[in-house]
Amino acid sequence: MRKLAAVVAVLAASSIASCRSPVTTGVATNGTPYDVVITNGRIVDGSGNAWFWGDVGVRGDRIARIAPRGALASAPAAKQIDAHGLTVTPGFIDIQAQSYDNFMTGDGRALSMITQGITTAILGEGDTPAPVNDKVLAATTDTSARRLAGRFTGPHGFSQWLDFMQRRGLSENVGSFLGAGTVRVYGKGEAVGTPTAPELDTMRAMVRRAMTDGAFGVGSALIYPPGAYATTGELIEIARAMSPYGGVYITHMRNEGNELLEAVDEAIRIGHDGAVPVEIYHLKAAGPANWAKMARVVAKIDSARTAGQDVQADMYIYVAGANGFASCILPKYAADGKLLQNLRNPATRTLVKADLHREIPGFDNLCLVGTPANVMVTGFSRPELRQYEGKRLTEIAQAMGKDWADALIDLNVAEEARLGEILFLMSEDNVRAQLKLPWMKWGTDAGADDPATAKGMVHPRTYGNYTRLLGRYVRDEHVITLEDAVRKATSAVATRLSIADRGLIKEGMKADILVFDPATIADNATFEKPHQLSTGISTVLVNGVEVIHDGAHTGAKPGQVVRGPGWNGWTAPHQ
Repeated sequence: MRKLAAVVAVLAASSIASCRSPVTTGVATNGTPYDVVITNGRIVDGSGNAWFWGDVGVRGDRIARIAPRGALASAPAAKQIDAHGLTVTPGFIDIQAQSYDNFMTGDGRALSMITQGITTAILGEGDTPAPVNDKVLAATTDTSARRLAGRFTGPHGFSQWLDFMQRRGLSENVGSFLGAGTVRVYGKGEAVGTPTAPELDTMRAMVRRAMTDGAFGVGSALIYPPGAYATTGELIEIARAMSPYGGVYITHMRNEGNELLEAVDEAIRIGHDGAVPVEIYHLKAAGPANWAKMARVVAKIDSARTAGQDVQADMYIYVAGANGFASCILPKYAADGKLLQNLRNPATRTLVKADLHREIPGFDNLCLVGTPANVMVTGFSRPELRQYEGKRLTEIAQAMGKDWADALIDLNVAEEARLGEILFLMSEDNVRAQLKLPWMKWGTDAGADDPATAKGMVHPRTYGNYTRLLGRYVRDEHVITLEDAVRKATSAVATRLSIADRGLIKEGMKADILVFDPATIADNATFEKPHQLSTGISTVLVNGVEVIHDGAHTGAKPGQVVRGPGWNGWTAPHQ
């Protein structure tokens, strides 16, 4: 089965690179009606080839025909969409989605994502809800989360999790990497230290099972506990375990600031010694002192590629990032799940505060790298603290009459380490330069949201990452071409993940299709007012079903699970 999947992936990659015309004229309809026909569109097919005029016919969940403009105007169809003046592209594949809550306990509509054109969400940065064993359950403190995790405890827990999300109903397709932090907890728990030989054997076996369940590889997040506790050697062993299954090592590197270059070297070494491709999550140079390093980062990646190693990256389209507010605390204080206990201990608190104020080799304290003035704090739940929502850390500290490190500690204790932060760290010049890189792709690094039910501040990438790209950087500023932007949002990701039947407007491919107005497509979300849906996308089909009609969600949830090349065909029985 794996050999067959590999052959299919190679054939798909060959078709993406093909230069022959994508319009076919000899495919007969035989009078069979289409479910959807899109006519008169300017088709950007996802291959990187120049746009062309054409019609698209859909039957079931597949693209049945691509024809010259007007050829399907009279074809029998349940639904006709006139795309005159509009652009037709494949649906976008988000290589760094975070919509766990929406998919597992929410409404599954992924409203903020689907309205910016994302039809497939790829999860798995750092941690995943599956697979689960006694150590993972012990590290899960939330009662409802523990109850849900109990569904994914079998030998095929990873596949059970994927199937669970599809059965609940999804507007997007979903797939996932296996979280490296979950691998570590599964084998060793939340303790610091090098795994013993039996623990490492358990981790390797767990990785192999997840790969046959359909994981795309292993995704690490090396600035957060427990991922931060992993050694380079440990990660190489995990990479070797997934290598026979076509897995990709994708990483939020150990450092994006003062030790950025060293972190890139580590990622490249893990891929080389583990015999797997490397993908760097949200590539950036964090902090003004490090902006000039981006040219050297690009040179390192290009050099590795010239030497024959497959190293690539992705990014979001903003100069600010976002993560948990507790991530500025040295990871050792969270060992064994005791972060809050340590912050409440006066003696330990003194140590934490001192460490917040100093640069520590091997630790990426972004609150210090970017300065506290560039840290926006979000996600307050306590009524007396909501006055600080969206304020900078320096403003909050001044209002509280405290040093910024004391304020950070106190807020994490009060909100039980559940606050978020938006970090203004990157250079606009670097963003523009990165957009042009041939091995770059896009990811939101955000979970889905809905303006009608949203609470607190979020990063605007939650609503506008892809529409910002197409509106600002393609149409208005001409930083890159539409064809290149679409390729990096579609077929480039599909090829990276060996997804053979998505990412192109091509006969036989899954019918994940967007129709949008290139003159009006826009992101409306801002850092100050983030809960605003994107506009300009009139139609979104997911597996041939209209999820967005005239810019509004239809309520449809036709999303399917997408799996990696190691999948052996096992799916969870109906529960």
